[in-house]
Formats: sequence, structure tokens, C-alpha cells
Amino acid sequence: MKATNLQATLFDFAIGELVRQHRESFQPLWSTESWAKLMIWLSLNCGCSGDREGLEAFAGALGPVLSGRMRRLFFERELEDLDLQVMADPAEQQVLVMPMGPPGPLDVGRVAQALERVGLGPQRVAPRERWQELDAVVAIPWLDLPEECP
Repeated sequence: MKATNLQATLFDFAIGELVRQHRESFQPLWSTESWAKLMIWLSLNCGCSGDREGLEAFAGALGPVLSGRMRRLFFERELEDLDLQVMADPAEQQVLVMPMGPPGPLDVGRVAQALERVGLGPQRVAPRERWQELDAVVAIPWLDLPEECP
């Protein structure tokens, strides 16, 4: 393996772990506000100033590919014991729950258990009668869709 490939792999691993380990620290969970707080925390720890110019420089330095990957990691949860993945970016209209293993219809009881475990109970997402079961994905509307997107 080339040194640059190894460095890129290490960086990718490290940034992924950093996001996963700290994403629960920024309240309220499952909000654009929590995402903004993570980005501010990262920029300050990288030596950027906390003013608008410093934060914008940090975001620009990350670029759309890296910041997009970090955002996906920030708003996804993998529940291995339930064999489910939850994708809950508040900038999207719906929360998606999908199997981590082979595709197939999902048991809504297991989906409800996954949502509750990650903090997306009935106060945040629509009731079961509004859930859409698509092939191997359950799409669940947010109750309080944010008015602004990051």
C-alpha cells in the first residue's frame, strides 16, 4: 500500500470515529443545530476563529465531499442487534430505516424499537399509520420538519 493511500485511509477512519464518538454530545439530537455545534467544535479545535469568516474558511477547507460524508455519519445509526440502519437527517423530509443485511420486508415492531432506541420516538416522527413501506426501506415523515436547511 502506498503511503498516501494509507494516510487517506487513516484520515477517513479517524474522522469517522471522531464524528461517531462525539455526535451524541451536541443537543438537541437529530437537529441542524446539533450538526452546526459539531462543526463549530471541530473548527475551534482545528485552530479556526469562532467568527463567521473563520467558520466559513473551515467549511470551505472541508469541501462538499468530506462534509457530506461527515453529515451522513452524524445522522446515521447502525443497530447491529436489530440488523437495522437509521438515516435521520433533518434536512431530508423523511427518516429512512433499512436492513443492514439482506434486503426484504421489515417488521414494523423492530423499526419502532430502533426509532425509540435512537431517540426518535413519537414526539419526533409521524405515527405508524403514516409510515411508508417500500421494498426494503421504511420511510417515516418527521413531525417537526425544520424550516431551514443547513
